[in-house]
Amino acid sequence: MLTAKLAGGRDYVSHLAREIGVSRTLVHMHLQRLEATGLITGSLELSDDGKAMKYYEVTEFDLHLTASALVAAAQTLTSFEPTTGPAPKERSR
Repeated sequence: MLTAKLAGGRDYVSHLAREIGVSRTLVHMHLQRLEATGLITGSLELSDDGKAMKYYEVTEFDLHLTASALVAAAQTLTSFEPTTGPAPKERSR
């Protein structure tokens, strides 16, 4: 979602957080990860009132997914153990 928002033009953390309705901390964390992958870039600029603001924008990239790339990506995800039925308070008697 952040990449899609940034595809419309560069933006900064606080504005993005307001736009998508999540915390600035969460948006910043995701932006850092996207920047580390090279999908977006960030640049520090001074606002008119002298505050340092980091603007992010999408970088040009070409993505080609293969089955092996999906397998490799899946191996980096946190493991998920599905529940084996309803929670104790939800079980019928």
